[in-house]
Amino acid sequence: MGTVTLMLFGILIVLILLNVPIAIALASASLLVVLIEGSVPLTLFIQTSFSSMDSFPLIAIPFFILAGDIMSRGGMARRLVDFIQSFVGSMTGSLGIITIITSFIFAAISGSGAATVASVGAILIPYMLKSGYAPGYAASISASAGALGPIVPPSIVFILYAVMANTSISDLFIAGIIPGVLVAIALLIVNYFISKKEGFGTLNAEIEEKEKVGFWKALNEAKWALLAPVLILGGIYGGVVTPTEAAVVAVVYSLVICIFAYKEIGFNDFVGIFLKSAHTSGSILIFVSAASFFGQVLSIERVPQFLADSIAGWTTNPIIILLLINIFLLIVGMFMETVAAVLIFVPLLLPIVIPLGIDPIHFGMIVCLNLSLGLITPPLGINLFIGSNIANVPFEKTFKYVAPIFGALLIVLIIITYVPSITLFLPDLLGK
Repeated sequence: MGTVTLMLFGILIVLILLNVPIAIALASASLLVVLIEGSVPLTLFIQTSFSSMDSFPLIAIPFFILAGDIMSRGGMARRLVDFIQSFVGSMTGSLGIITIITSFIFAAISGSGAATVASVGAILIPYMLKSGYAPGYAASISASAGALGPIVPPSIVFILYAVMANTSISDLFIAGIIPGVLVAIALLIVNYFISKKEGFGTLNAEIEEKEKVGFWKALNEAKWALLAPVLILGGIYGGVVTPTEAAVVAVVYSLVICIFAYKEIGFNDFVGIFLKSAHTSGSILIFVSAASFFGQVLSIERVPQFLADSIAGWTTNPIIILLLINIFLLIVGMFMETVAAVLIFVPLLLPIVIPLGIDPIHFGMIVCLNLSLGLITPPLGINLFIGSNIANVPFEKTFKYVAPIFGALLIVLIIITYVPSITLFLPDLLGK
Protein backbone atom coordinates (compact mmCIF):
# COMPACT_ATOMS: atom_id res chain seq x y z
CA MET A 1 0.00 0.00 0.00
CA GLY A 2 1.57 3.26 -1.16
CA THR A 3 2.15 6.59 0.52
CA VAL A 4 -0.80 8.16 -1.31
CA THR A 5 -3.18 5.53 0.06
CA LEU A 6 -1.90 5.98 3.62
CA MET A 7 -2.29 9.74 3.20
CA LEU A 8 -5.87 9.27 1.93
CA PHE A 9 -6.95 7.16 4.90
CA GLY A 10 -4.97 9.30 7.34
CA ILE A 11 -6.74 12.50 6.25
CA LEU A 12 -10.11 10.70 6.29
CA ILE A 13 -9.61 9.42 9.86
CA VAL A 14 -8.47 12.84 11.11
CA LEU A 15 -11.53 14.54 9.56
CA ILE A 16 -13.90 11.95 11.06
CA LEU A 17 -12.27 12.39 14.49
CA LEU A 18 -12.82 16.14 14.10
CA ASN A 19 -16.53 15.34 13.72
CA VAL A 20 -16.67 16.38 10.06
CA PRO A 21 -19.71 14.75 8.38
CA ILE A 22 -18.58 11.54 6.69
CA ALA A 23 -19.70 12.57 3.19
CA ILE A 24 -17.71 15.83 3.46
CA ALA A 25 -14.76 13.93 4.95
CA LEU A 26 -14.73 11.45 2.04
CA ALA A 27 -14.84 14.16 -0.61
CA SER A 28 -12.31 16.39 1.18
CA ALA A 29 -9.79 13.59 1.77
CA SER A 30 -10.03 12.49 -1.86
CA LEU A 31 -9.69 16.04 -3.21
CA LEU A 32 -6.70 16.82 -0.97
CA VAL A 33 -4.90 13.66 -2.08
CA VAL A 34 -5.62 14.43 -5.74
CA LEU A 35 -4.29 17.99 -5.31
CA ILE A 36 -1.16 16.85 -3.47
CA GLU A 37 -0.43 13.86 -5.69
CA GLY A 38 -1.11 15.78 -8.89
CA SER A 39 -1.40 12.90 -11.35
CA VAL A 40 -5.22 12.89 -11.51
CA PRO A 41 -7.10 15.86 -13.04
CA LEU A 42 -9.58 17.68 -10.82
CA THR A 43 -12.22 17.23 -13.50
CA LEU A 44 -12.40 13.59 -12.36
CA PHE A 45 -14.14 14.78 -9.19
CA ILE A 46 -16.88 16.54 -11.14
CA GLN A 47 -17.29 13.72 -13.66
CA THR A 48 -17.41 10.96 -11.04
CA SER A 49 -19.70 12.87 -8.70
CA PHE A 50 -22.31 13.61 -11.34
CA SER A 51 -22.11 10.29 -13.17
CA SER A 52 -22.56 8.36 -9.90
CA MET A 53 -25.87 10.13 -9.28
CA ASP A 54 -26.98 9.89 -12.90
CA SER A 55 -28.42 6.44 -12.26
CA PHE A 56 -31.96 5.26 -12.99
CA PRO A 57 -32.00 2.70 -10.10
CA LEU A 58 -31.00 5.43 -7.62
CA ILE A 59 -34.20 7.34 -8.40
CA ALA A 60 -36.00 4.65 -6.38
CA ILE A 61 -34.42 5.89 -3.14
CA PRO A 62 -36.05 9.35 -2.85
CA PHE A 63 -39.40 7.91 -3.95
CA PHE A 64 -39.36 5.09 -1.37
CA ILE A 65 -38.33 7.61 1.29
CA LEU A 66 -41.20 9.90 0.27
CA ALA A 67 -43.67 7.00 0.27
CA GLY A 68 -42.52 5.99 3.77
CA ASP A 69 -42.93 9.55 5.08
CA ILE A 70 -46.42 9.85 3.58
CA MET A 71 -47.49 6.50 5.07
CA SER A 72 -46.03 7.41 8.47
CA ARG A 73 -47.94 10.69 8.56
CA GLY A 74 -51.05 9.19 6.99
CA GLY A 75 -51.97 6.69 9.70
CA MET A 76 -50.96 3.41 8.05
CA ALA A 77 -48.72 2.32 10.94
CA ARG A 78 -51.52 2.83 13.49
CA ARG A 79 -53.97 0.77 11.44
CA LEU A 80 -51.42 -2.03 11.05
CA VAL A 81 -50.95 -2.06 14.84
CA ASP A 82 -54.72 -2.28 15.44
CA PHE A 83 -55.07 -5.12 12.93
CA ILE A 84 -52.22 -7.23 14.30
CA GLN A 85 -53.35 -6.59 17.88
CA SER A 86 -56.83 -7.85 16.96
CA PHE A 87 -55.60 -11.37 16.18
CA VAL A 88 -52.54 -11.65 18.46
CA GLY A 89 -54.76 -11.18 21.51
CA SER A 90 -53.55 -11.83 25.06
CA MET A 91 -50.43 -13.95 25.34
CA THR A 92 -46.93 -13.75 26.74
CA GLY A 93 -45.16 -10.75 25.24
CA SER A 94 -48.07 -9.92 22.95
CA LEU A 95 -47.09 -6.27 22.59
CA GLY A 96 -43.60 -7.37 21.53
CA ILE A 97 -45.19 -9.70 18.96
CA ILE A 98 -47.33 -6.86 17.64
CA THR A 99 -44.24 -4.63 17.41
CA ILE A 100 -42.24 -7.21 15.44
CA ILE A 101 -44.98 -8.17 12.98
CA THR A 102 -46.05 -4.56 12.41
CA SER A 103 -42.43 -3.52 11.87
CA PHE A 104 -41.96 -6.35 9.36
CA ILE A 105 -44.96 -5.20 7.32
CA PHE A 106 -44.08 -1.51 7.61
CA ALA A 107 -40.47 -2.23 6.56
CA ALA A 108 -41.91 -3.88 3.43
CA ILE A 109 -43.52 -0.53 2.66
CA SER A 110 -40.94 2.07 3.72
CA GLY A 111 -37.62 0.24 3.18
CA SER A 112 -36.07 2.15 6.11
CA GLY A 113 -35.07 0.97 9.58
CA ALA A 114 -35.15 4.37 11.28
CA ALA A 115 -38.55 5.21 9.76
CA THR A 116 -39.93 1.89 11.00
CA VAL A 117 -38.79 2.50 14.59
CA ALA A 118 -40.06 6.07 14.56
CA SER A 119 -43.48 5.14 13.14
CA VAL A 120 -44.25 1.87 14.91
CA GLY A 121 -42.34 2.64 18.12
CA ALA A 122 -44.13 5.96 18.59
CA ILE A 123 -47.42 4.02 18.78
CA LEU A 124 -46.45 0.87 20.67
CA ILE A 125 -43.76 1.97 23.14
CA PRO A 126 -46.23 4.11 25.15
CA TYR A 127 -48.63 1.11 25.25
CA MET A 128 -45.82 -1.12 26.53
CA LEU A 129 -44.86 1.32 29.27
CA LYS A 130 -48.47 1.66 30.46
CA SER A 131 -48.79 -2.13 30.49
CA GLY A 132 -45.78 -2.71 32.74
CA TYR A 133 -43.05 -3.43 30.21
CA ALA A 134 -39.59 -2.24 31.28
CA PRO A 135 -38.73 0.97 29.40
CA GLY A 136 -35.39 -0.51 28.39
CA TYR A 137 -37.09 -3.53 26.83
CA ALA A 138 -39.76 -1.48 25.09
CA ALA A 139 -37.01 0.59 23.45
CA SER A 140 -34.87 -2.48 22.65
CA ILE A 141 -37.53 -4.62 20.98
CA SER A 142 -38.81 -1.66 18.94
CA ALA A 143 -35.27 -0.78 17.83
CA SER A 144 -34.49 -4.41 16.97
CA ALA A 145 -37.71 -4.84 15.01
CA GLY A 146 -36.82 -1.65 13.14
CA ALA A 147 -33.56 -3.33 12.09
CA LEU A 148 -35.73 -5.37 9.71
CA GLY A 149 -35.80 -2.26 7.50
CA PRO A 150 -32.43 -2.86 5.76
CA ILE A 151 -33.11 -6.57 5.07
CA VAL A 152 -36.80 -6.68 4.17
CA PRO A 153 -37.50 -5.60 0.57
CA PRO A 154 -37.83 -2.90 -0.68
CA SER A 155 -34.77 -2.00 1.39
CA ILE A 156 -33.02 1.26 0.54
CA VAL A 157 -29.74 -0.39 1.57
CA PHE A 158 -30.37 -3.17 -0.97
CA ILE A 159 -30.73 -0.55 -3.70
CA LEU A 160 -27.44 1.12 -2.75
CA TYR A 161 -25.62 -2.22 -2.59
CA ALA A 162 -27.00 -3.28 -5.97
CA VAL A 163 -25.86 -0.02 -7.56
CA MET A 164 -22.36 -0.27 -6.04
CA ALA A 165 -22.05 -3.99 -6.89
CA ASN A 166 -23.64 -3.63 -10.35
CA THR A 167 -26.11 -6.42 -9.61
CA SER A 168 -29.88 -6.86 -9.92
CA ILE A 169 -32.04 -4.92 -7.45
CA SER A 170 -35.00 -7.23 -8.12
CA ASP A 171 -32.93 -10.36 -7.37
CA LEU A 172 -31.68 -8.78 -4.16
CA PHE A 173 -35.23 -7.90 -3.14
CA ILE A 174 -36.36 -11.48 -3.75
CA ALA A 175 -33.33 -12.85 -1.90
CA GLY A 176 -34.19 -10.76 1.18
CA ILE A 177 -37.55 -12.45 1.84
CA ILE A 178 -36.34 -15.62 3.59
CA PRO A 179 -33.56 -13.91 5.64
CA GLY A 180 -36.08 -11.26 6.68
CA VAL A 181 -38.50 -13.93 7.87
CA LEU A 182 -35.69 -15.70 9.77
CA VAL A 183 -34.76 -12.47 11.54
CA ALA A 184 -38.43 -11.86 12.47
CA ILE A 185 -38.73 -15.43 13.83
CA ALA A 186 -35.55 -14.98 15.89
CA LEU A 187 -36.96 -11.76 17.36
CA LEU A 188 -40.26 -13.48 18.19
CA ILE A 189 -38.45 -16.32 20.00
CA VAL A 190 -36.30 -13.93 22.05
CA ASN A 191 -39.35 -11.79 22.81
CA TYR A 192 -41.20 -14.84 24.15
CA PHE A 193 -38.42 -15.93 26.52
CA ILE A 194 -37.64 -12.42 27.80
CA SER A 195 -41.34 -11.66 28.28
CA LYS A 196 -41.89 -14.96 30.09
CA LYS A 197 -38.92 -14.34 32.39
CA GLU A 198 -39.85 -10.70 33.10
CA GLY A 199 -43.61 -11.25 33.20
CA PHE A 200 -44.43 -8.98 30.27
CA GLY A 201 -47.91 -9.64 28.88
CA THR A 202 -50.55 -7.76 26.95
CA LEU A 203 -52.15 -4.34 27.37
CA ASN A 204 -53.49 -3.70 30.84
CA ALA A 205 -57.25 -4.15 31.12
CA GLU A 206 -58.13 -0.44 31.11
CA ILE A 207 -56.09 0.36 27.99
CA GLU A 208 -57.16 -2.84 26.24
CA GLU A 209 -60.85 -2.04 26.73
CA LYS A 210 -60.32 1.48 25.45
CA GLU A 211 -58.11 0.57 22.49
CA LYS A 212 -59.52 -2.82 21.51
CA VAL A 213 -60.69 -3.07 17.91
CA GLY A 214 -62.61 -6.04 16.52
CA PHE A 215 -60.80 -8.23 13.99
CA TRP A 216 -63.06 -7.51 11.02
CA LYS A 217 -63.19 -3.80 11.73
CA ALA A 218 -59.41 -3.71 12.11
CA LEU A 219 -58.96 -5.67 8.88
CA ASN A 220 -61.28 -3.29 7.05
CA GLU A 221 -59.34 -0.29 8.37
CA ALA A 222 -55.96 -1.84 7.55
CA LYS A 223 -56.80 -3.35 4.17
CA TRP A 224 -55.22 -0.52 2.18
CA ALA A 225 -52.06 -0.61 4.31
CA LEU A 226 -51.83 -4.40 3.91
CA LEU A 227 -52.28 -4.09 0.17
CA ALA A 228 -49.32 -1.70 -0.17
CA PRO A 229 -46.46 -4.26 0.11
CA VAL A 230 -48.42 -6.67 -2.09
CA LEU A 231 -48.75 -4.00 -4.75
CA ILE A 232 -45.13 -2.82 -4.50
CA LEU A 233 -43.35 -6.17 -4.22
CA GLY A 234 -45.84 -8.07 -6.37
CA GLY A 235 -45.33 -5.59 -9.18
CA ILE A 236 -41.55 -6.02 -8.99
CA TYR A 237 -41.51 -9.81 -8.69
CA GLY A 238 -44.19 -10.19 -11.35
CA GLY A 239 -42.11 -8.21 -13.82
CA VAL A 240 -44.82 -5.57 -14.20
CA VAL A 241 -42.64 -2.71 -12.94
CA THR A 242 -38.97 -2.11 -12.19
CA PRO A 243 -37.96 -1.26 -8.59
CA THR A 244 -37.72 2.40 -9.58
CA GLU A 245 -41.19 2.38 -11.13
CA ALA A 246 -42.50 0.52 -8.06
CA ALA A 247 -41.20 3.35 -5.87
CA VAL A 248 -43.22 5.86 -7.90
CA VAL A 249 -46.27 3.60 -7.65
CA ALA A 250 -45.75 3.50 -3.86
CA VAL A 251 -45.80 7.31 -3.67
CA VAL A 252 -48.95 7.65 -5.79
CA TYR A 253 -50.70 4.84 -3.89
CA SER A 254 -49.81 6.27 -0.48
CA LEU A 255 -50.98 9.75 -1.47
CA VAL A 256 -54.32 8.49 -2.78
CA ILE A 257 -55.00 6.29 0.27
CA CYS A 258 -53.84 8.75 2.94
CA ILE A 259 -55.68 11.71 1.38
CA PHE A 260 -58.92 10.16 0.14
CA ALA A 261 -59.36 6.90 2.10
CA TYR A 262 -57.84 7.67 5.51
CA LYS A 263 -58.23 11.45 5.18
CA GLU A 264 -55.34 12.09 7.59
CA ILE A 265 -53.21 14.17 5.24
CA GLY A 266 -54.24 17.50 3.78
CA PHE A 267 -52.56 19.68 1.24
CA ASN A 268 -51.16 21.80 4.09
CA ASP A 269 -49.08 18.80 5.22
CA PHE A 270 -47.32 18.44 1.87
CA VAL A 271 -44.62 21.03 2.53
CA GLY A 272 -43.44 19.35 5.74
CA ILE A 273 -43.54 15.85 4.22
CA PHE A 274 -41.66 16.84 1.05
CA LEU A 275 -39.05 18.85 2.97
CA LYS A 276 -38.37 15.92 5.30
CA SER A 277 -38.05 13.49 2.39
CA ALA A 278 -35.86 15.89 0.41
CA HIS A 279 -33.53 16.32 3.37
CA THR A 280 -33.12 12.56 3.83
CA SER A 281 -32.76 11.86 0.10
CA GLY A 282 -30.27 14.69 -0.39
CA SER A 283 -28.10 13.39 2.44
CA ILE A 284 -27.97 9.92 0.87
CA LEU A 285 -27.19 11.20 -2.63
CA ILE A 286 -24.37 13.39 -1.31
CA PHE A 287 -22.98 10.21 0.28
CA VAL A 288 -23.23 8.43 -3.07
CA SER A 289 -21.40 11.23 -4.86
CA ALA A 290 -18.58 11.53 -2.30
CA ALA A 291 -18.15 7.78 -1.85
CA SER A 292 -17.99 7.21 -5.62
CA PHE A 293 -15.14 9.68 -5.97
CA PHE A 294 -13.41 8.15 -2.95
CA GLY A 295 -13.81 4.72 -4.55
CA GLN A 296 -12.42 6.02 -7.84
CA VAL A 297 -9.29 7.27 -6.08
CA LEU A 298 -8.92 3.91 -4.32
CA SER A 299 -9.21 2.13 -7.66
CA ILE A 300 -6.55 4.35 -9.22
CA GLU A 301 -4.28 3.51 -6.29
CA ARG A 302 -5.18 -0.21 -6.72
CA VAL A 303 -6.27 -0.56 -3.08
CA PRO A 304 -8.98 -3.21 -3.75
CA GLN A 305 -6.46 -5.32 -5.68
CA PHE A 306 -3.89 -4.91 -2.91
CA LEU A 307 -6.36 -6.09 -0.26
CA ALA A 308 -7.51 -9.03 -2.39
CA ASP A 309 -3.94 -10.13 -3.12
CA SER A 310 -2.94 -9.74 0.53
CA ILE A 311 -5.79 -11.88 1.80
CA ALA A 312 -5.31 -14.45 -0.98
CA GLY A 313 -1.65 -14.68 0.03
CA TRP A 314 -2.66 -15.45 3.59
CA THR A 315 -5.68 -17.71 3.04
CA THR A 316 -8.03 -18.70 0.25
CA ASN A 317 -10.43 -20.51 2.57
CA PRO A 318 -13.85 -18.84 1.99
CA ILE A 319 -15.04 -19.88 5.48
CA ILE A 320 -12.22 -17.97 7.17
CA ILE A 321 -12.47 -15.00 4.80
CA LEU A 322 -16.23 -14.67 5.37
CA LEU A 323 -15.68 -14.93 9.13
CA LEU A 324 -13.13 -12.11 9.01
CA ILE A 325 -15.43 -9.98 6.83
CA ASN A 326 -18.33 -10.55 9.24
CA ILE A 327 -16.21 -9.46 12.22
CA PHE A 328 -14.98 -6.44 10.28
CA LEU A 329 -18.48 -5.37 9.21
CA LEU A 330 -19.91 -5.84 12.72
CA ILE A 331 -17.25 -3.47 14.03
CA VAL A 332 -17.86 -1.02 11.18
CA GLY A 333 -21.60 -1.07 11.90
CA MET A 334 -20.95 -0.05 15.49
CA PHE A 335 -19.24 3.17 14.44
CA MET A 336 -20.51 4.06 10.95
CA GLU A 337 -23.93 4.82 9.49
CA THR A 338 -25.28 2.03 7.25
CA VAL A 339 -25.40 4.02 3.99
CA ALA A 340 -21.83 5.25 4.41
CA ALA A 341 -20.56 1.75 5.21
CA VAL A 342 -22.17 0.24 2.10
CA LEU A 343 -20.84 2.95 -0.19
CA ILE A 344 -17.29 2.83 1.20
CA PHE A 345 -16.66 -0.85 1.83
CA VAL A 346 -18.64 -2.75 -0.82
CA PRO A 347 -16.22 -1.71 -3.61
CA LEU A 348 -13.32 -2.81 -1.37
CA LEU A 349 -14.74 -6.17 -0.29
CA LEU A 350 -16.33 -7.40 -3.53
CA PRO A 351 -12.97 -7.99 -5.31
CA ILE A 352 -12.01 -10.21 -2.36
CA VAL A 353 -15.08 -12.48 -2.38
CA ILE A 354 -15.91 -12.73 -6.10
CA PRO A 355 -12.80 -14.82 -6.97
CA LEU A 356 -13.84 -17.24 -4.21
CA GLY A 357 -17.06 -18.02 -6.07
CA ILE A 358 -19.31 -16.19 -3.60
CA ASP A 359 -22.45 -14.94 -5.32
CA PRO A 360 -22.80 -11.10 -5.19
CA ILE A 361 -26.46 -11.48 -4.14
CA HIS A 362 -25.48 -13.75 -1.25
CA PHE A 363 -22.69 -11.40 -0.26
CA GLY A 364 -25.09 -8.46 -0.39
CA MET A 365 -27.31 -10.18 2.15
CA ILE A 366 -24.31 -10.78 4.42
CA VAL A 367 -23.30 -7.11 4.19
CA CYS A 368 -26.81 -5.75 4.78
CA LEU A 369 -27.53 -8.06 7.73
CA ASN A 370 -24.21 -7.21 9.36
CA LEU A 371 -24.86 -3.51 9.05
CA SER A 372 -28.46 -3.85 10.23
CA LEU A 373 -27.05 -5.20 13.49
CA GLY A 374 -25.14 -1.94 13.75
CA LEU A 375 -28.50 -0.18 14.12
CA ILE A 376 -28.87 -1.75 17.59
CA THR A 377 -25.26 -1.77 18.79
CA PRO A 378 -23.62 1.12 20.63
CA PRO A 379 -22.00 3.56 20.32
CA LEU A 380 -23.86 4.58 17.13
CA GLY A 381 -27.00 2.40 17.29
CA ILE A 382 -29.36 4.91 15.68
CA ASN A 383 -32.42 2.68 16.17
CA LEU A 384 -31.63 2.36 19.88
CA PHE A 385 -31.33 6.13 20.19
CA ILE A 386 -34.72 6.61 18.55
CA GLY A 387 -36.34 3.92 20.73
CA SER A 388 -34.70 5.30 23.89
CA ASN A 389 -35.93 8.80 23.14
CA ILE A 390 -39.51 7.59 22.63
CA ALA A 391 -39.36 5.49 25.82
CA ASN A 392 -37.62 8.34 27.66
CA VAL A 393 -35.01 5.94 29.03
CA PRO A 394 -31.21 6.34 29.18
CA PHE A 395 -29.41 4.67 26.28
CA GLU A 396 -27.43 2.36 28.58
CA LYS A 397 -30.62 0.93 30.15
CA THR A 398 -31.31 -0.92 26.91
CA PHE A 399 -28.06 -2.95 26.93
CA LYS A 400 -29.45 -5.65 29.25
CA TYR A 401 -32.17 -6.49 26.74
CA VAL A 402 -30.27 -5.81 23.53
CA ALA A 403 -27.56 -8.39 24.38
CA PRO A 404 -29.76 -11.53 23.99
CA ILE A 405 -31.48 -10.02 20.93
CA PHE A 406 -28.08 -9.35 19.35
CA GLY A 407 -27.02 -12.93 20.17
CA ALA A 408 -30.07 -14.38 18.40
CA LEU A 409 -29.54 -12.22 15.33
CA LEU A 410 -25.86 -13.21 15.29
CA ILE A 411 -26.92 -16.85 14.99
CA VAL A 412 -29.13 -15.91 12.02
CA LEU A 413 -26.17 -14.06 10.46
CA ILE A 414 -23.94 -17.14 10.79
CA ILE A 415 -26.61 -19.37 9.22
CA ILE A 416 -27.15 -16.99 6.30
CA THR A 417 -23.38 -16.58 5.81
CA TYR A 418 -22.59 -20.28 5.57
CA VAL A 419 -25.83 -21.59 4.03
CA PRO A 420 -26.05 -19.55 0.80
CA SER A 421 -29.03 -21.55 -0.45
CA ILE A 422 -31.22 -19.75 2.10
CA THR A 423 -30.54 -16.48 0.29
CA LEU A 424 -30.33 -17.80 -3.26
CA PHE A 425 -33.24 -20.26 -3.22
CA LEU A 426 -35.96 -17.80 -4.29
CA PRO A 427 -33.87 -15.91 -6.89
CA ASP A 428 -32.83 -19.25 -8.45
CA LEU A 429 -36.39 -20.58 -8.32
CA LEU A 430 -38.02 -17.51 -9.83
CA GLY A 431 -35.19 -17.01 -12.31
CA LYS A 432 -35.80 -20.37 -13.97
